[in-house]
Amino acid sequence: MTKWGNSLGVRIPQAFAERTKLREGTTVDVLVRDDEIVIRRKKYTLEDLLAKVTPDNIHGETDWGAAVGREEW
Repeated sequence: MTKWGNSLGVRIPQAFAERTKLREGTTVDVLVRDDEIVIRRKKYTLEDLLAKVTPDNIHGETDWGAAVGREEW
């Protein structure tokens, strides 16, 4: 444990990070089960993601140019 501001920080060994495919910036959940702390990758549902779409952050259509090959638009 390391002091980080008013909180405590935990270092994850590189071997664990590689095995679990965690890297800097990965969003995780921290859970307490009885007397254990569980750190797991955050799993998003489609509903979670769509709830963040608002009229202010939705974009319009993107023009990718004329069809090439057998594409249909």
